[in-house]
Amino acid sequence: MRSARVTSRPWWTLAAMCFGLFMIMLDNTIVNIALPSIQRSLHTTPETLQWTIDAYVLTFAVLILLGGKLGDRFGRKRMFLVGLLIFTLASAACAQATTDTQLVAFRAVQGVGAALLNPLSLSIIVAAFPRKQVPTAIGIWAGVSALGLSAGPLLGGLLVERISWSAVFWVNVPVGVVAAAVTAWAVRESRDEQRRHLDLAGTALVTGGLFALVYGLIGTNSHAWTSAQTIALLAGAAVLLAFFIVWERHTRQPMIPPAFFRRRDFATSAVVISLVGFAFIGVLFLIVLYFQNVQGYSPLQAGIRTLPLTLTQAAIAANAGRLNRRFGPRAQMTTGMLALAIGLFGLAQLHVASSYDRIWPFQVLLGLGMGLAMPAVGAAAMAGVPADQSGIASGVINAGRQVGGSLGIAVLGTVAALFARSQWHQQLALLPAASQAKAAHLSSLVVGGQGRAIAAVAGRSTELAALTSFVDGLRGALLTSSVLALVAAGVAFVGLRRTRPTAQELEVPEAAPAARAA
Repeated sequence: MRSARVTSRPWWTLAAMCFGLFMIMLDNTIVNIALPSIQRSLHTTPETLQWTIDAYVLTFAVLILLGGKLGDRFGRKRMFLVGLLIFTLASAACAQATTDTQLVAFRAVQGVGAALLNPLSLSIIVAAFPRKQVPTAIGIWAGVSALGLSAGPLLGGLLVERISWSAVFWVNVPVGVVAAAVTAWAVRESRDEQRRHLDLAGTALVTGGLFALVYGLIGTNSHAWTSAQTIALLAGAAVLLAFFIVWERHTRQPMIPPAFFRRRDFATSAVVISLVGFAFIGVLFLIVLYFQNVQGYSPLQAGIRTLPLTLTQAAIAANAGRLNRRFGPRAQMTTGMLALAIGLFGLAQLHVASSYDRIWPFQVLLGLGMGLAMPAVGAAAMAGVPADQSGIASGVINAGRQVGGSLGIAVLGTVAALFARSQWHQQLALLPAASQAKAAHLSSLVVGGQGRAIAAVAGRSTELAALTSFVDGLRGALLTSSVLALVAAGVAFVGLRRTRPTAQELEVPEAAPAARAA
């Protein structure tokens, strides 16, 4: 029976997993707030400064599948502790970095630790709880994930304003130590004893393909989509990933069992979470930019103004298990995506001087949508996955979110830039000739919402024009995200089963006897 492998300390296990998960999700957004302080302190160039974000995203997204597979092969508890060690030590190293090169290198190492922690946290939780409690546990897990992602701007602003930029890294150290101690005490070891051999060829192909894809997408910050570098990287990614699919279909022990994608709920969940990552992760950063660069709030004030999203998402996700049992993942996921689409569409009506009363209700809708959808994605994806393979299954789902987020940041950034530059050319035509001559070459500052910097160069008359152009770009990105959220709602509605899963279907198939060993 499945209860034989359920840990006697499931809630402590959940707490340990959530500590680790909170750290890695927090680091997706908290560092953005510290970038100006880092630039002043370490005298970094804009390109190197961007890599303090990109290095983490790159290693995280590229290695997440491998992280899940290593847990299945060598032990999920063991590899989770290795991930905690790597991430915690790298965080301390980031906090003590004295050059921008050191900081970028240690951020990349942080991403390696995150690639172990993220997929293994979900697979360990699924193995720890009785089947009736799995949706509730996944809901809490998803709520903590959302809380970490959304709390980054608030906590980052508080730490940077009250202490220093290094505090955004030091905060991970005590959390990592507590997570390691609780994990060592509460979590039972499990692994896939049926697959002793790593699929080295498959691992090389998918890792190389994801590296080329994510690096190519990151490169669109400084290279056009039509540049030789971008085309070569994306084409190389397509070739490597195509070879990976062919290889996986023919090898005896594939890295990702093809049977996963023959399960309707798993395949649908993978598509939905990729679309959500695309639509939401990039937008969260743009909303914070709007509060800071357009409305003039400090990092802390901007973070406080994202609280309606954060608190709603955490509250809904914490109760997602009960909703899942009552309505099923199809209704929950579809409703969540519709709420997300409406919230994004509402925010797309923003203007330079929009009052906060017109903003926070749509943030609540974003939080409602994410709080409903993300736990349902996890529950639907992991239901029916053999326990021996839960690490790689979780890796696939979380890789979808990370790669979707990377794609979203790149594409939405391009959309925002196109809309902003188009509006900027229209606004320039309305300015005095002297201001036009000074401001014509400053479109890159417009895209970043740096209206005050433009005003310092070209005069105060250009500031409103620049901010109006930036907000126009923001609206374009939000509308694009809204459409994608609608697509995700359609995919969930059509792809998931129409009825609630039975208790037997929610059962995660029994692991091999050796996998139960403590």
